[in-house]
Amino acid sequence: MTGKKIALHGKPFELFLSEKEIASAVGRLAEEINRDFQGKEAVILGVLDGAFMLLADLLKKLEVSLTLELVKLKSYEGEQTTGEVKSLIGLSDELSGKHIVVVEDIIDTGITLKYLLGLLEEKKPASVSLATLLIKKEVFNDKFPVHYCGIAIPNRFVVGYGMDYDGHGRQLSQIYAAID
Repeated sequence: MTGKKIALHGKPFELFLSEKEIASAVGRLAEEINRDFQGKEAVILGVLDGAFMLLADLLKKLEVSLTLELVKLKSYEGEQTTGEVKSLIGLSDELSGKHIVVVEDIIDTGITLKYLLGLLEEKKPASVSLATLLIKKEVFNDKFPVHYCGIAIPNRFVVGYGMDYDGHGRQLSQIYAAID
């Protein structure tokens, strides 16, 4: 989808995914999680900052018994991953024996998730499932299983719907892709 253009830090972006396309993907994620966790209690583990809009919309559609946990991890500066993950808000100690659904805004290199999965393993959960709104399959290369995926996208830098460019653009209700 193209058309509307914006600029963040002087960098041009074009409309990539509409609110309707995002809502449809979130609805599919919710349906799949509701189906798979029916009769179980799930811990929805949101990865901040990027997943906050997805979490808000997804939680409204989940009908399973759940609790919410949040972690804040950072591996990006500007348009590139730093290759290192910083843990800014950590995990609860109450995850042993629980069914965890990690909710990410986007999966590209998988560096952040690999780090988080290592932390979760130490907590001895009953299960860990991964859910993401967006995945860049050509960069991620199926490094580990992603159980719930909204939309596969090409390797383009995107902002909006919680995702940012150096802190800007998170509030946008649509997703925009950088124009190179």
